[in-house]
Amino acid sequence: MTVRLRDLTPDDSDRLLAWRNLPEVARWMYSDHEISRPEHDRWFAGIAGDPTRRYWIIELDGEPVGLANLADISTAHRKAAWAYYLASPAVRGKGVGAFVEVFVLDHVFGDLKLNKLCCEVLLENEAVWKMHESFGFQREALYRSHVWKGGTAHDVVGLGLLAADWAKARPASVARLRARGFVI
Repeated sequence: MTVRLRDLTPDDSDRLLAWRNLPEVARWMYSDHEISRPEHDRWFAGIAGDPTRRYWIIELDGEPVGLANLADISTAHRKAAWAYYLASPAVRGKGVGAFVEVFVLDHVFGDLKLNKLCCEVLLENEAVWKMHESFGFQREALYRSHVWKGGTAHDVVGLGLLAADWAKARPASVARLRARGFVI
């Protein structure tokens, strides 16, 4: 099993629109409406050349299975935010998300030399925020009634990871991946 993250290309646009409208992906996003082609095209055109954003397609054995991204990259404040999703339910639970986590954390703290990475996760998506915590993220906030979906207010967990935290958590995180057969 080989996981890699490759840069997003224009050829990925249709795939991303389809993925983003999948019920199992959309349920964990902040918006809950079906994304139209014009809305998607505006978003896709807007990310091209934006230095505050970075997008990767997650591939498993050469097949696209998800998207990872950095947003709000600030070299002045040495921080960014991130998110990812696995569009294919068949790959969940295989360690792909853990591989993505290590890849992105190494990129953020190693290549970009940032000091902090943040993310927000719907409170009911407990598996994801607990996974982030297993890589050293700490809960920094509980945003009450932060997102309105399906006619209901939802709480959001705000998480943060500092470069020093990742330096401490990385050896155990990499060891867990290697134990599952991943090459880091």
